[in-house]
Amino acid sequence: MSHVIRVLVAKPGLDGHDRGALIIARAFRDAGFEVVYTGLRCTPEQIARTAMQEAVDVVAMSVLSGAHNTLFPRVVEELKKVGMNDTLVIGGGIIPEDDIPGLLEKGIAAIFTPGTPTSVPVEFIKGRLSLQPVP
Repeated sequence: MSHVIRVLVAKPGLDGHDRGALIIARAFRDAGFEVVYTGLRCTPEQIARTAMQEAVDVVAMSVLSGAHNTLFPRVVEELKKVGMNDTLVIGGGIIPEDDIPGLLEKGIAAIFTPGTPTSVPVEFIKGRLSLQPVP
């Protein structure tokens, strides 16, 4: 029996724009993933709690506000607090190239910036989890 990949698409912080998050959520659904979307303006604690309650395999965050250096690592910390140490965490949005190495060091598995084809994060998740989505 195959495991369906479960992804939480999250919008941490006060960012009020979710077009990119909705596009990637749709791409994940089209790939056969189960997707839970948090909606806008979530705290890192809310994201971790939702990830735990929904038993997700992946937390995919989107930030356009510039707060990624603070919010992404805080979500990783909060996931650890709720026992989700092995959860794959990825991020996207308007993130300067210079900030990406620091985010990777803090536990974000990958950063996808504007213009990245949606197939790239889909294949990244499948490759990292060694799972195939169930259609």
